Amino acid sequence: MRKVKIETWKSKMPNGEEMDEDLLTALNVLIGNKKPESIPRGLDKFRLYGRLSKAFEKADKTRILELEESDYSFLKKTIEEDVPSTWGMNSNISKAIENFINAKEE
Repeated sequence: MRKVKIETWKSKMPNGEEMDEDLLTALNVLIGNKKPESIPRGLDKFRLYGRLSKAFEKADKTRILELEESDYSFLKKTIEEDVPSTWGMNSNISKAIENFINAKEE
């Protein structure tokens, strides 16, 4: 089991409006922006996405993302392969991603 604290930060939209963002926002963007041909398929992945959805919903309330090792590994691999390099220029996203990558197994 891995637990990651979810911290929120303010982000400015192109229209100047401020919006709250956090690690869950970033992970949802990474998952949602996968190329259709690289989206995992099959019953096991269907169940994985269901578990992730429940974990994200719970973390939205508790501010702690709790993941089983297999689910954590899937998200870590997604980050390693798909995170846009330009996100490294945002210190808040960088910190959130590093906290996720460095989460200790409990």
